[in-house]
Amino acid sequence: MRRETAIRVLGIDIGASGIKGAPVDTQRGVLLAERHRVETPHPATPAAVARSVREIVDHFGWRGPVGCTVPAVVQQGRLRTAANISRQWLGVNAVTLFQRATGRRVAVLNDADAAGYAEMHFGAGRDRSGLVIIVTLGTGIGTALFINGHLVPNTELGHLELRGQDAEKWAAESVREAHDLSWKKWAKRVDAYLHELQRYFWPDLFIVGGGVSKKYAKFLPRLTVPTRVVPAKLRNDAGIIGAALAYQHERQRGRQKRALG
Repeated sequence: MRRETAIRVLGIDIGASGIKGAPVDTQRGVLLAERHRVETPHPATPAAVARSVREIVDHFGWRGPVGCTVPAVVQQGRLRTAANISRQWLGVNAVTLFQRATGRRVAVLNDADAAGYAEMHFGAGRDRSGLVIIVTLGTGIGTALFINGHLVPNTELGHLELRGQDAEKWAAESVREAHDLSWKKWAKRVDAYLHELQRYFWPDLFIVGGGVSKKYAKFLPRLTVPTRVVPAKLRNDAGIIGAALAYQHERQRGRQKRALG
């Protein structure tokens, strides 16, 4: 993927159980300080999450731009879904909310899309052309789809129907833990899900991310899907790095719009 002028951005990854952030060097794709994590408030209302985001900004004494991920579909800054956060988020302009809370310039995008940005720039998808699908296995199933390095945002393929229900309710990492499934049994579920994606999209590469990716040797060798499947490389830092890259991409798009008049 094309590299843009490097800037330092505070990346913040908002998850179902925790909110973590760190300053990021967007040229090298590395954290510039140790991650700071706070518990996700319950209920995770817009006001409560905005306070947590402000807490992370204050922790680093950050005065520069901020990129944030959210577990939701994001269109023009507004949240259109709320799978693992309060439904009070529906229709909320998260960019405006976080900018007011922090006094900083902010970009917001879907959490799986952010992880995808990071992997495509600095991880397992670096310099890969064709169709790449990143699948994050965690509380749910997140997906990010890239065509020749360009993101198709908000794909939400974890909600494809599989075995009569949302795929993520049958094959997410949280399901393996909740039902104490063996790696062999769970791998069959993940395999069935990837076969379904294969049937619809015929990608050139699958990248499997999420915290479980560090245990890839327990399940990836059991998969039979014909497309190559590789583990994500950035793991728990992917969301933070991708959030920072999202700000950089928004900045670049803004410059292009101004250049076009």
